[in-house]
Amino acid sequence: MKTLARVVATLLIVLIGSLCAYELWNYYMFSPWTRDARVRADVVTISPDVAGFVRDLRVEDNQFVHKGDILLILDQERYKLALLTAQATVAARNAEKIMREHQAARRAKLTDLAISNEDKEDAQHLADLATAAYNEAVADQSTANLNLDRTVIRAPVDGFVTNLTLVVGQYAAVGTKVMALIDSDSYRVEGYFEETKISDIKPGDPVEIHLMSGGPAIRGHVDSISRGITDREDVEGPQLLANVNPTFEWVRLAQRIPVRVHIDFVPDNVLISAGMTCTVVLPTHEHAWAFMSLIKEAFAQQSADTEAK
Repeated sequence: MKTLARVVATLLIVLIGSLCAYELWNYYMFSPWTRDARVRADVVTISPDVAGFVRDLRVEDNQFVHKGDILLILDQERYKLALLTAQATVAARNAEKIMREHQAARRAKLTDLAISNEDKEDAQHLADLATAAYNEAVADQSTANLNLDRTVIRAPVDGFVTNLTLVVGQYAAVGTKVMALIDSDSYRVEGYFEETKISDIKPGDPVEIHLMSGGPAIRGHVDSISRGITDREDVEGPQLLANVNPTFEWVRLAQRIPVRVHIDFVPDNVLISAGMTCTVVLPTHEHAWAFMSLIKEAFAQQSADTEAK
């Protein structure tokens, strides 16, 4: 009797262990969660639109700045002189324009006995040329004024200055990358879910984000799901012919689909940095017991077979 009880107990333990293992395997394979996730953010590259030596650097590495704050100021002397030259040119062209207009107006009033029609037309053409030259000088003045304004480089967004290596006295050429600014309003999470789990993920679903660094969970929601990934088998893409490598039927790895997660709330004292690794879990999806689902499917199939007979 004791031997039978031991056998029964052993079988029950084995059965319970097998069911637990099966449930754990099913949860791991099909529940909507992933450890393959990264914190992302938009990076704005700061590059000067005009060239010059750095005369004033207003920020430090990893400093937070607001949109419109001054980041640095380039040497302005050359651009101030260019603006003064442009202003003087505008004044000269304006004086010439006025003179030519008055001259054309006076000649237009003269009779044909005092001046020919050709001279009248030439006077009017000279007035038009003076007007065009004046407009050109005004445009040059606006450009000079714009170049002077561009010597003061401001933050285009709210964010964090990062990887700052710029120093006062360094020459900054046009288009040279002098610093990077991480947009603080663009932090998000990119989670890469296996395609077998995508059917349980919908835009708007709340998620929990667990950083590898630890700390309380960050709350967010599913923003969108990617509609395409690179086909690594299509190596002949430009020729529009797919060169597909043979795959074994018993080895089929699920592709990972990017899911964009919007961050809704970050707990106090939790630091997020672009590039961090994290785990994304959709807690709202209740776990359905796989073993009970198999039993229900078996009963449903049996009922259908009975009705068919």
